[in-house]
Amino acid sequence: MENILLGGFSSSIATIFTNPLEVIKTRLQLQGELKAKGHHIEPYKNFLQGLTQIAKHDGMSALQKGLSASLCFQFILNACRLGVYTTAYESGWTRSSNGDVSIIKSAFFGGIGGTLGQGIASPFFMIRNQLQSAAVKEIAVGYQHKHQTMSSAFQKIYNAHGISGLYRGVLVVIPRGCLGSGSQIAAFGYSKDVLQRKTNLNPTAISFISSCIAGTVMTIIMHPPDVISTRLYNQGTNSSGQGLNYTGVIDCFIKTVKNEGFKGLYKGFFPHYLRLGTHSVLVLVFFDELKALKSKLNV
Repeated sequence: MENILLGGFSSSIATIFTNPLEVIKTRLQLQGELKAKGHHIEPYKNFLQGLTQIAKHDGMSALQKGLSASLCFQFILNACRLGVYTTAYESGWTRSSNGDVSIIKSAFFGGIGGTLGQGIASPFFMIRNQLQSAAVKEIAVGYQHKHQTMSSAFQKIYNAHGISGLYRGVLVVIPRGCLGSGSQIAAFGYSKDVLQRKTNLNPTAISFISSCIAGTVMTIIMHPPDVISTRLYNQGTNSSGQGLNYTGVIDCFIKTVKNEGFKGLYKGFFPHYLRLGTHSVLVLVFFDELKALKSKLNV
């Protein structure tokens, strides 16, 4: 329970700092959806100009759109994945027969935690995307759901499509969570173990460097699934709850590549890299520091 709570709280703190990057990443991923380059308007040229556009047209507060849903999603996701992984790590389940940290075992337990957390928190992930994509007409991209708050979004979706509507697209975010968490946790655990054995760096420096490595690995592996999940979750639905643009993961992949090329799967990569890299560093550093503080206070 301790690892679960510490994982959730460390992620929540980090989310406050990184949510603006999530907002612009989401909009870049939706910009020019299913349209060839040059056949759509581009209100967002890059992430810095995009942040300026959002602040100019929607106000500074829009940079924190979807924050409540982000906090809930990140708390659940990281409570599960860090809770599962840390328990496995402290129990010695992530080590090979020679005592070194095993990348495969670390990825396995990280993946289990990520799968569990992503599956449970799927409704918050969907609502976060829909809230973050909402904008005034001049800079709007993707389907506009016009939710006012997280609670009103939950009520609207549940009233229209029930529980199944809240978990629409869960089959794409589960592998996203498994790949992302497995790669991040494995890279972090392995890097941290090597640095502890091979260097004389202090614990905070080791956590920081390991987090940077983990964030880089995670972004490269999980960005295409992230683009697909963003589009599946943000698309409008008919009265039966079926998507207006895509029937599923494969359909979204094929249509994106056909209309936008493989580059379409990497839209918003740079802000995603900054967001995940920064978030990864903050979450894992906060997690280690909170654990150290708890031990120091003996609570």
